[in-house]
Amino acid sequence: MNATIDLLSSHRSVRRFKDKPVEDALFHTIVRAAQCAATSSHVQAYTIIRVQDKENRRQIAALAGPQLWVEQAPIFLIFCADLTRLESACDRHKLTAKTGWAEQFVVATVDTALVAQNLMVAAESLGLGGVFIGGIRNDPQTVCELLNIPDTAYPVFGMCLGYPDQTPSIKPRLPLDLVLRDDSFFGPGSNEERADSLDAYDQTCKDYYLNRDSNLKDQTWTRQMADFMNKVSRPHMKSFLEKRGFFLK
Repeated sequence: MNATIDLLSSHRSVRRFKDKPVEDALFHTIVRAAQCAATSSHVQAYTIIRVQDKENRRQIAALAGPQLWVEQAPIFLIFCADLTRLESACDRHKLTAKTGWAEQFVVATVDTALVAQNLMVAAESLGLGGVFIGGIRNDPQTVCELLNIPDTAYPVFGMCLGYPDQTPSIKPRLPLDLVLRDDSFFGPGSNEERADSLDAYDQTCKDYYLNRDSNLKDQTWTRQMADFMNKVSRPHMKSFLEKRGFFLK
């Protein structure tokens, strides 16, 4: 074990922050570190928007849940998958951009997730905390209108950052034998062994939910996931992405 592994292993979602600003110099250092994330073919297909306008924050907080911490956090970011610079590069060299392909969507979305994870880790290493905000996809078109996000870019998720004013318990992750396989998707081990491991994880999560600091509930992980998969979530996303120029081919 080392300090990096300890830091990664101690990640938790922070939604309550001290009334203490994050200095620009520190924030810029964090963003520069985030940019060192891996990026497919060096495309760096992302743009990060720091939302400081209070009314925009209020509206985004409302459409995302509501999630009041979007308004209250010292820093709120929107991470956009962004192909606009790549189109500009084609224009500069008098080439035609081949847009709308699924692979471009995957590359831009993965790049955005990688830079955001780097940013969160860098922030936590400096004593900050935060939480990802997937709720902005409840109404991504309004987010685009508020923040002037052009076509061939789309908001993937948001992030709140600041100095933590809480220390939530760490949410348990799946056992290693359920996510790590050797040589094949199914790997060694029987279905019965995996079922037993999942049963144990269900009990671990149930105990966590019944004993955490807030939002107590009596629920297992498989029950939560069954409910998640038994309903359609954000059915507008496909048409929204197509209108933005993504995922057409």
